[in-house]
Amino acid sequence: MELDRAHARRRRFMFAFWLLAFGSAAISNTLTLRIDAERHGIAASAWEIATNEFTSMVVSLAMLPFLLRACDRWPLHAETWRRRLPFYVAGSIAWCIGHIAGMDLLRLAIFSATGIGYDPGPLWLQVVYEYLKDVRTFFIVVALWHMVAWVGRQVKGEAHLLVAPDDAPAVEPVDRPDRFLVRKLGRDFLVATADIEWAQASGNYVNLRVRGRDYPLRSTLAALEARLDPAVFVRAHRSYIVQLSQVTSIEPVDSGDARLHMADGTVLPCSRRYRESLRAAAAGAEPVRARAGSGG
Repeated sequence: MELDRAHARRRRFMFAFWLLAFGSAAISNTLTLRIDAERHGIAASAWEIATNEFTSMVVSLAMLPFLLRACDRWPLHAETWRRRLPFYVAGSIAWCIGHIAGMDLLRLAIFSATGIGYDPGPLWLQVVYEYLKDVRTFFIVVALWHMVAWVGRQVKGEAHLLVAPDDAPAVEPVDRPDRFLVRKLGRDFLVATADIEWAQASGNYVNLRVRGRDYPLRSTLAALEARLDPAVFVRAHRSYIVQLSQVTSIEPVDSGDARLHMADGTVLPCSRRYRESLRAAAAGAEPVRARAGSGG
């Protein structure tokens, strides 16, 4: 889906950014440490310094995709940061341990191949020294990821359920909202619930598909399903809710699951758990154009 592709693009952008950042830092550190060694008369060849710096860079880049995926899966926001912050602190410790183990193994292999011994010194001192550096790197990556994600949501728009005002009776039943509030670039827009073609679970958000665009709603799919009209919106998969009138055909597959062909040409998955209930709902809904394919 569009938002999944946006997440993938964001991860690629972040990886490219950190490749440039880590690479330039490794080059800069190699040059400055070489200059310092010359100034202070320390016996350290350029290749030894470069090996130390670039093994650190390689291991950090190898672990980076896992951290970016963790940020995607468990983002920090106002409702979750207290619960998830300890997870990120533990993650920073795991990052440091992986960093030390990886670069020590690489350095040991490289130095041994050249006949030079490698001694990282006392382990406890190395752990303290590296963690003081790694914890900064770890949380800078996390902070930048969240900043880029926040900017992306402001540009794309983020949906919110409309709630009843405190000082007046509700114009509509709160349990069946007719509209969603979409905030985009500081402006508020109303999106009619009837315009939602389908909804897809994505981490802590549900992506509302409206006229070819995805709007992230901070909610679980189950919570959203409970507030939508079951005569109009039906669960098709553990990650999808579809509007029946947007389904043009149901195509069975050999596994017992099915593919839903939507009015805009998109194909969505339908698991066997929900297939029969969706077909039954489609058969009883007058405006629905869904029809079961052969063999189902």
